[in-house]
Amino acid sequence: MGTLYLVATPIGNREDITSRAVRVLREVALVAAEDTRHTGRLLAHLGVETPLISYHAHNERARRDRLLAALAEGDVALVSDAGSPGISDPGHDMVVAALAAGHTVSPVPGPSSLVAAATASGLIAGPFVALGFLPRKGDERRAIIGRAAATGFPIVLFEAPSRLAVTLAELAAVLGDRQAAVARELTKLHEEIRRDALSALAAFYADARVLGEVVLVVGGPPADEETETVGGVEAVLRSLLAAGLGPSQAAREAAAATGRPRSELYALARTLGAEHPAERSSAPS
Repeated sequence: MGTLYLVATPIGNREDITSRAVRVLREVALVAAEDTRHTGRLLAHLGVETPLISYHAHNERARRDRLLAALAEGDVALVSDAGSPGISDPGHDMVVAALAAGHTVSPVPGPSSLVAAATASGLIAGPFVALGFLPRKGDERRAIIGRAAATGFPIVLFEAPSRLAVTLAELAAVLGDRQAAVARELTKLHEEIRRDALSALAAFYADARVLGEVVLVVGGPPADEETETVGGVEAVLRSLLAAGLGPSQAAREAAAATGRPRSELYALARTLGAEHPAERSSAPS
């Protein structure tokens, strides 16, 4: 029974690949890659001649049996274009299938844009919420942002350059004007980490030409919004209502985040909704 290795590859700078990753890529029988041309250039740079097969979002299920057959004969490495496969990149489906078939799944850790941005932002010292890429639909986006806000933790997410300014404005509308960082082109020649309040970042990037990969880091709420206080509970509910959730759903999410009785929070959510009826309809789409 072969092992499926989840190999982290550089997010930009090729020097960041680990010696273990290079060894595994050389020793496995097959490398499944999100983009064989991109990975082929990396393997050529490393002097690795292991055969490649494509494995991406559009052929995950079609490739599953082929990769399971390869695992029955030997070891396989799974890579994405950058970082670790499986989160906001193809790989989860194959991991589940390999485990179900009795294979060992072994991570080969290394570069991660999420961890790089979170640590360099200066905004995260403990728990945080990772959202990956937000849904494109406005209602779904606002609901997820609202749920993340209810935790009271800092937030890390990915975004396309073309949607950066809109997303920053949407985050400011739902979360309040928290401190944030935009990390762009990490480890590459034009690396940039810009730190400011969400509203200031939204204004800056509304007029800026944005290129490359982007990671957003949003700090936690101010100390006066701690969820243990009545004001903090109100802040959580206001965030959820602003995100587009109805009073019942907002109360359910707030109860899970704060431990307060749902009935109490529902009554408060209805009051807040009545005080600010335009709050939901004015949320960005």
